[in-house]
Amino acid sequence: MSEKKKITLEYEVKSSPKILFGFLNEPNGLAQWFADDVVYKDNIYTFTWDGEQHKAKLIAIKENKLVKFKFLDDEPQCYFELEIVQDELTNDVALAITDFAAEDAIEERKLIWDNQIQYLISVLGA
Repeated sequence: MSEKKKITLEYEVKSSPKILFGFLNEPNGLAQWFADDVVYKDNIYTFTWDGEQHKAKLIAIKENKLVKFKFLDDEPQCYFELEIVQDELTNDVALAITDFAAEDAIEERKLIWDNQIQYLISVLGA
């Protein structure tokens, strides 16, 4: 099995960091765009897609700035991170995503993120 490669994506999001952050760390916020269902208990998020559950631990959080999750069944070095980046001059807000994928799955993973973020932007009404 080949080691997964790190991928970094960035999307412009017309939202305040405070509003956006709620969609990145609150189960009901995440369930509106990221997964079909999200349950949070004992520091573990259970994400459900198409009836399949995936458990992730929240390993870092910075208020209105960043969340970092680690899937419990993933390779040790792998995680996914959602970071809110705000331009100091223009105040434009972007969402930077760090994720890991097997080399032959990178393009597919990027497409999935593209779709999820489009969905998030529509939920935000941005």
